[in-house]
Amino acid sequence: MTRDGHHTRNAERTRAAVLKAAAEVLAERGTGASLARIAEVAGVSKSGLLHHFANREQLIVALMEDVVATLREAVMRHLDASDERPGRLLRAYVRALCSGSEEVLRYFSPTPVWAGVFEFPEAIEVSERDAAWWAENLAADGLSPQRVLVVRRAAEGLAMAVCYGEETQASLAEGRELLLSLTEGDALPD
Repeated sequence: MTRDGHHTRNAERTRAAVLKAAAEVLAERGTGASLARIAEVAGVSKSGLLHHFANREQLIVALMEDVVATLREAVMRHLDASDERPGRLLRAYVRALCSGSEEVLRYFSPTPVWAGVFEFPEAIEVSERDAAWWAENLAADGLSPQRVLVVRRAAEGLAMAVCYGEETQASLAEGRELLLSLTEGDALPD
């Protein structure tokens, strides 16, 4: 192992620890949480945190980018390689959002962090780019825009309801199956 490779992995681990700590601390205290507290939770010095993120805005934007990337990666892991029918990406989206996975649910978490994130123009840009990516790729998925809208937003609503403790694993599974059937062109059952 080269010294540079070791240094790079340590830097990546530190960055990941800071982002994880930032998510925890910001969830508790909002975007006004101190960088010192985030560094403490991450197990690094404040100067170590500042080495990776020069200020609060950079850290929050990086956290937003991380959450967006994590959701996208989770959806891609749910793609069925053998599925070549219209709605393939939307089905992966439904399976990911209705999986109950903590990594996915953090995207929909009702924590105070999201309320303050949009004070930062760069965070708004991250959100807008992500929304455009999903809109473009789901539109190219082969289903009608109306079906995509209803299924996508219903899956997101289920994920939010899980975050609020309003859905059980059984009702989440039932909702997932219903939404997956809608991606196949089925009608709602009576």
